[in-house]
Amino acid sequence: MLSRLSTSTLNWIIIIGFILLGVEIIFFNGGLIFSLLFSSLLLYVGKRKYYRTLGKVLFWVGVITLFFTVINMIAVRFLLIAGIVLFVRYYYKTKQNPDKWEDIFASSTVQDNEPLLRTAPLLKQRLMGDQITSEIGYEWHDVNIHGGFGDRVLDLSNTVLPDEALISIRHFIGNIEIYVPYEVEVSIHHSSVLGRANIFGTHHLKLMNHQLSYHTPGYVTEKPRVKIVTSLFSGDIEVKRI
Repeated sequence: MLSRLSTSTLNWIIIIGFILLGVEIIFFNGGLIFSLLFSSLLLYVGKRKYYRTLGKVLFWVGVITLFFTVINMIAVRFLLIAGIVLFVRYYYKTKQNPDKWEDIFASSTVQDNEPLLRTAPLLKQRLMGDQITSEIGYEWHDVNIHGGFGDRVLDLSNTVLPDEALISIRHFIGNIEIYVPYEVEVSIHHSSVLGRANIFGTHHLKLMNHQLSYHTPGYVTEKPRVKIVTSLFSGDIEVKRI
C-alpha cells in the first residue's frame, strides 16, 4: 500500500507527526523526553547485561515502559489514524477501479535493462544489539547503516580495502570503534549530541551537540584511503591504528 502513495503525501504525514510531537512536548507533556530516554536507557543496559537476571528484568521493563509511552503519544495516535484512513481509501479505490491499480513502474514507457549485481552489506541495519566485523578475512563493501542501541566495531585490518572506501554510520545510543591499518589514510567527520571522541590519540572528553572533522596529512594524495562519516545521539567514538 505504501508504494501507491506519493512521496509528498508520506512527507506531509511525517511532518505533521513531528509537529504534533513538538506541540505535545512543549504544551502538554514535558516529561515525555525523560520517559523516552529512561526507557531507552533501561533497554540499553538490559541488552548489555542480558545474560544476567537483572539485565533481563531491566530489558523487559524498558520494553513495556517504552511501549506504553509511545502508544500514548498524540503523534503516534495521529499516525495510526492516518494509516487506517489510508488503508480504507486504498481498499475503496481498489474495489472501484481494480484494473487501474497496477505497479507504479509498469506505466513507464522506457525500461532500463542494464544488468545489476547485488552485493551483501558488510553490516546490517539493526535496531538493537552489537555488530562486529569478522575476526577472519572478509570481502570489503562500503558501509552505510543506521541503528538504535548497541556498539558498532569495524576492524579494517581483516580486509583488503579499495583505493577509496566509505564508512557511514548513523546511530542513536552506543559506541563506535574503528580500527584502521597504518598504511591507510583517513578522513573523519563526526557529530554527536552527547559523548566523547578519541581520534588517533586526539581526545575530546565532552562533546555536546558538537562536530569534529579531521584527516591525515596524506589523505588527499595517497591511497588507499577511507572516508568515515558518523553521527551519534549519545555515545563514544574511537578511531585507532592497528
